Amino acid sequence: MGKMAAAVGSVATLAAEPGEDAFRKLFRFYRQSRPGTADLGGVIDFSAAHAARDTGPGAHKTDTERFSPSVGADLNGPRTWAAKNPGACFSMRPFVAAPTVVRSQLSVSSVSDHDAHRAGLQPVSKWRAYGLEGYPGFIFIRNPFLPGYQWHWVKQCLKLYSQKPNVCNLDKHMTKEETQDLWEQSKEFLRYKEVNKRRPRSLLEKLRWVTLGYHYNWDNKKYSADHYTPFPSDLAFLSEQVAAACGFQGFRAEAGILNYYRLDSTLGIHVDRSELDHSKPLLSFSFGQSAIFLLGGLKRDETPTAMFMHSGDIMVMSGFSRLLNHAVPKVLPSPEGKILPCCLETPPPALLPRDAVVEPCSVEDWKVCASYLETARVNMTVRQVLATDQDFPLEPVEENKRDITTEGFCHLDDKKNQVKRARLSPDS
Repeated sequence: MGKMAAAVGSVATLAAEPGEDAFRKLFRFYRQSRPGTADLGGVIDFSAAHAARDTGPGAHKTDTERFSPSVGADLNGPRTWAAKNPGACFSMRPFVAAPTVVRSQLSVSSVSDHDAHRAGLQPVSKWRAYGLEGYPGFIFIRNPFLPGYQWHWVKQCLKLYSQKPNVCNLDKHMTKEETQDLWEQSKEFLRYKEVNKRRPRSLLEKLRWVTLGYHYNWDNKKYSADHYTPFPSDLAFLSEQVAAACGFQGFRAEAGILNYYRLDSTLGIHVDRSELDHSKPLLSFSFGQSAIFLLGGLKRDETPTAMFMHSGDIMVMSGFSRLLNHAVPKVLPSPEGKILPCCLETPPPALLPRDAVVEPCSVEDWKVCASYLETARVNMTVRQVLATDQDFPLEPVEENKRDITTEGFCHLDDKKNQVKRARLSPDS
């Protein structure tokens, strides 16, 4: 039956916990999975999807092109297995084979090659964009960045976006002065971390999230007009180009949440519904180590689809897919013998476009970034909060302090913590 059927069998043997839904069970399976084994045989890998083009009579010739999912196995095997073992995989519904991968059409004329280059992107005509049957509005763009340009975005996440006045998880337990410049306080630790492996972790290594623009209130799960700082112009420009290429001209980058994953971090099951305008897409940019992403349905009793996210990959959730449950159960360590993904080995060119929004990254700065990414992943999510000409509703002023520790949104969790927690600390 191949790798995927073996993975199905592994999921089937995982005992369900009381009251556990289909999403939670698969989340737990992948959280406990072992890289390099059949456990990951059912995970779609878009990086190889272009090599598995379906040329059969059922292939789409207009809006999309149909591909075989790159899961290392023929999907007839799992379907046969499921037919012979109804309900064996999940008590709430039988196993559903991975959906067919299709080629997504992009709006090539909406982004000039020059504007794409300014953001460090290849011409849109060269992007490889995919979707999944059954998930309308979901677009997966396989690393469209020009060689070397990911360095800028990694550096921004670690060096610039982590600075005040932006908000981060460390604010709960430290003063503004103590978190004023996490990069300066951490760079020497990271440059020499291999020399002194018993050193205390740097503040950047304790960073779990940063919010930009309209800052999300973790207590009431809302945005507000009075909790805002200017959104970074370079990230806004990048987001606008990606959104336009996906058919969303006029997208405004108004809020961002950056998640900083360690190898033992997970992102809990959640839906991004706090924005007031759901007609605009949610954009997600990944850098560093790879991870498994689970995309589910409107309800958590629907079995999610697993896929790899590699460095440089971009995901767009729009339309029907905008309010689907999703999660990250696993960050994957580099294959043995490799420290960073190959796409991060090339430095940016010495000469950048005169009006580029990306900046040169010095060798010294990249040494710090590379040291950090050896055991980490960074994810930027960008959203538009308000519709055109929309204002925030008037609400009574809340006297309670903002609690950054509510567990119901998109907090990262670490395995090493002994308690199922609703509370983050700077030492997590």
